[in-house]
Amino acid sequence: MKNKIIKISIVGRTNAGKSTLINQIVGEKISIQNKKINTTQETIIGVKNIKDTQFLFYDTPGSNFLKSLNSLSIKLKKNLWNGIDESDLILYMIDASLVNLNFVFDQLEKIKETKKKIIIAFNKTDLILNKKLLPIISKINQVFKIESFFTLSVKKNIGIYELLKEIDKYAYPSKWIYTENEITDKDDKFFLNELLRESMLTFLHKEIPYNINIITSNFKILKNSDIKIKQKIYFKEKRYKKIILGKKGSMIKKIREDCQNKITKFFSKKIHLYLELIPNDRN
Repeated sequence: MKNKIIKISIVGRTNAGKSTLINQIVGEKISIQNKKINTTQETIIGVKNIKDTQFLFYDTPGSNFLKSLNSLSIKLKKNLWNGIDESDLILYMIDASLVNLNFVFDQLEKIKETKKKIIIAFNKTDLILNKKLLPIISKINQVFKIESFFTLSVKKNIGIYELLKEIDKYAYPSKWIYTENEITDKDDKFFLNELLRESMLTFLHKEIPYNINIITSNFKILKNSDIKIKQKIYFKEKRYKKIILGKKGSMIKKIREDCQNKITKFFSKKIHLYLELIPNDRN
């Protein structure tokens, strides 16, 4: 039996469930999740091997920003299109409970320029009646060539198996890029940085989580098998420091404890986490 491969970019609006889907398929949390816009900022590859097929899922940034011209949006656009360019197939995800047809049409108009096959998946269909989607599907089909439509409830693991069976039809003979045990293209330090960013997104508001840079500067396994981790948070504006610290250090304490708990689950080891705030001019 020859090995096959298929590369799929998961595209769609923030909170459509892209990161949740890739985590569910892979079976591990490799992409952070948060209701705030643009949680995913870098393209992350999730790897799933089923029988002779290696599925490579590109978790791309939310596509809300495509018309924006600020510096963060330009970076996100680059990462989104890089993910699309690398892929063989586009999986466009839509939150079925919040369908905005004008937005969807605008997005599909841009995406179809890639000349790649598109599958549309309506997520969160446990929140609505599927028959309400029929006129929406009909309107999309009148304008765009869509290979197939699927209804999912990613959190309840409904429809994912059927979706994978459909995607497998587009796989082609090729050597696998990743080994049987690899589930992503990112290393542990990347995930440590992402977990801290996820905690900061949870507790901080407005622009701060998007204007920081996180570096894991130290990762040491101690003699008792505990893990000591030091992370540096570089911030752009002086006023951020007071907000990140909080009253008597209460905010940074919440962030540290939340992140430490997540890292503990990630490694199944006792974690000693130390955070340091550094003005960006020292980076």
